[in-house]
Amino acid sequence: MRKIGVEEELMLVNPATGELAAVSSKALRAHEELAQEEGDHDEDLVDQEAFLQQIETATKPCTDLGELAAEIVRGRRAAGRAAREAGAAAVAVPTPVLTREEARVTPKERHQRILNEYGEMSRSSLVCGMHLHIDIDGEDEAVRVLDGIRPWLQVLLAISANSPFWHGRDTSFASWRSQVWGRWPSAGPAEPFENPAEYRRTLEKMVEWGAAVDEGMLYLDTRVAKAYPTIEIRVADVCTEVEDAVLIASLARALVETAATESDSRAWRSDLLRAASWRASRYGLAGTLVNPHTWELAPARDVFEALRTHVEPALRDAGDWEWTGDAFDRLMAQGTGAARQRSAFEATGSVEGVMRDLVDRTERSWTEEEGRIAS
Repeated sequence: MRKIGVEEELMLVNPATGELAAVSSKALRAHEELAQEEGDHDEDLVDQEAFLQQIETATKPCTDLGELAAEIVRGRRAAGRAAREAGAAAVAVPTPVLTREEARVTPKERHQRILNEYGEMSRSSLVCGMHLHIDIDGEDEAVRVLDGIRPWLQVLLAISANSPFWHGRDTSFASWRSQVWGRWPSAGPAEPFENPAEYRRTLEKMVEWGAAVDEGMLYLDTRVAKAYPTIEIRVADVCTEVEDAVLIASLARALVETAATESDSRAWRSDLLRAASWRASRYGLAGTLVNPHTWELAPARDVFEALRTHVEPALRDAGDWEWTGDAFDRLMAQGTGAARQRSAFEATGSVEGVMRDLVDRTERSWTEEEGRIAS
C-alpha cells in the first residue's frame, strides 16, 4: 500500500475582521513552546511559508484514509492553537478573500531572493494550496507516473476548487488560486519526460534559464520530491473541509498506482492539458470537464466516474472504492468549497461574512472532525 502525505498551506487572519495577519513568526514560536510544554517532539508538524500571513502543516505518511484525516486534523489543531497564541486564526482558504494589508514576505534569504528576482509576480502570489506526497519506487517509476497521470489532474483541481473570491470581489472562477499560481514560469503541466535523464535535464535548464532560483521553486503540477521518495502533486486548492482533502488524496494515490502499472499510449499536449485545467479552474464541478477517455466535454459527475473506473483496481485494493463514491456524492450535494463560499456571501451579503464562515468552518474541522472519516 502506497503511503500518502499531505501538506496544507493556511492563511493567518484577524479572527474579528478576517483581514490578513502577518504573525507566522510569532505563531511558530508559540507552536514550539506548546510542543515543549506538552512533550510533543513533532515540531515539524507546523512551519512557516513564503509569506508572514501563511502557515504550513504536514502530515506523517499514512496508508489508511481515517489515519490521514486524523493527521490533517492534528496539523490544523496545532496551527490553530499556535495562531490563537499569536492573536490570529489559521484558515483553510486558498486566496485572500479581503485584505487591505500588503503581502509580507517571510524574512529569509531565499524568499527575499525570489522577491527580488520575480517582483510583482512574487508579491501577488499569496495563495494557499494542498500538496500531496505519494510513495514511488525509483526514478523510472516516478517518470512513468508523472507522464501517466497528467490528463486526470484537472479532475482533482475541480474537486478542490475553493477560491472564488480575490481581494473583495468574485472572480467568476471556482479556483482563482490556480490562475494566480499558473503565472510562474516554472508552473503548470509539463510535456512527457519519458525517462529520468530528460526529467533531470529539463529541471536543470529551467533553473539555468532563470525560470526558478532552485529546484525547490520548480512549481510543475507534478514533480519528484527532492527530500522524500515520493512524487508531489501540486494542483489542488487547500480545502476547508477535511473530507474533500481526503477524497482528493485517495484518488491521487489510486492514479499513481494505476500509472505505475499501466501505460497510456495517447499523447497529451501540454497546451490541451492547460485548457482542460482552465475549465476545471473556471467551473469546478458546476460545469463540464474534459473526459480523458473521449477527449470530449462531459458533465463533471461523468468525468469523475470515468476517473474512478480508470483507477478502480487500485481503489478496491486500498479499500477506498465505496468511500470515494459516497464522498463524491456528498460533495455534489453540498457543493465544492467555491460553492459554499458563494452561499455564505448570498446569506450574509458581504465578503466579511464569507470570512466569518471560513474561520468557523476551519475551526470546526479541527475540533469536531477527528475520527469521522474511515476507509
